[in-house]
Amino acid sequence: MKRVFGFPLKTLVMLAMMFFPVSATAASVTEADWNAYKTAFLDPAGRIIDTGNKNISHSEGQGYGMWLAVLADNLADFELIWSFTKTELLVRDDGLAAWKWDPQTEPHISDINNATDGDILIAYALALAAKQWNRPDYADAAKSIAQTVLSKAVVQRAGRTILLPATAGFGEGDRPDGPVVNPSYFIFEAFPVLNELAPSPLWQALAKDGLAQITSFAFGPKKLPADWVSVKTKPRPADGFPQEFGYNSVRIPLYLARAGLGKPKLLERFRTGIVIDGSNMATFDLQTGAPKDILSDAGYRIIPALSACVTDGIAIPDELKHFTSTLYYPSTLHLLALSFATQAHRECL
Repeated sequence: MKRVFGFPLKTLVMLAMMFFPVSATAASVTEADWNAYKTAFLDPAGRIIDTGNKNISHSEGQGYGMWLAVLADNLADFELIWSFTKTELLVRDDGLAAWKWDPQTEPHISDINNATDGDILIAYALALAAKQWNRPDYADAAKSIAQTVLSKAVVQRAGRTILLPATAGFGEGDRPDGPVVNPSYFIFEAFPVLNELAPSPLWQALAKDGLAQITSFAFGPKKLPADWVSVKTKPRPADGFPQEFGYNSVRIPLYLARAGLGKPKLLERFRTGIVIDGSNMATFDLQTGAPKDILSDAGYRIIPALSACVTDGIAIPDELKHFTSTLYYPSTLHLLALSFATQAHRECL
């Protein structure tokens, strides 16, 4: 199969069609669904509120909100969310976003460290917005963030390319079991898009090595990745974190499906490993394989359903095809899954 930039040509063509719509009719999040989402989670200042986490905001949420605004083809809401992000989170000296904004503290930035997935999401959303609405200023901002991610959060060690979860606290010199990675921070579909603005072979290396890392993170009887993994020697769950397939990791299969990545064996391992009771997802204790939290929200259950459709042609159940806002995180995942099905797999709907 012909490959470009390390990806199958078919995958790149699909990504181009999905993420570079040529007109407003390409919106893949309906106006009704976007209105429901922003009514629940977007405040008038442009802050995406994490309703499941003491109503804080974070760079991840701002990036997701900007991305969904692009998918809904709503420039005004995109600009609102971006304005808050610029003003309130992009306050670090290096141009990355402080990860946490807490309405209960003064100052509101209660942790100045970045979160690399939030930075990637913000840059990716800006890159898509630049293309969709012909905005060079968005492209310039995306380029700056992407370049800083490469220089500050990407390291090469023992022939592997590693994405650090933040610029501080996770590297080889920061902790005895470092480097530590978070496998859910690999937003694979963003890498070729960001490479257009900030060209570097590191994006291809991140895609290749990130997929290899996720494939190798098969812990405990469920053979699932941990949210936080030490890659100092042989991969293992990192010290000081719960040894669990947790709320971070539940989005990994969604990212793989959206990017068209992963061998059938890997995708099947996720599908069979994360589902209990037929359709509910769960978090799992990796040592025992026992479920911890049952994830019955439609925004979680649509992830294995989408994977089943993409790989085996099984239509998404009717009750998952319609969006209703619940909590910030599953609602976000729900819209990303529905948007992808609308763009690339209409047969799933």
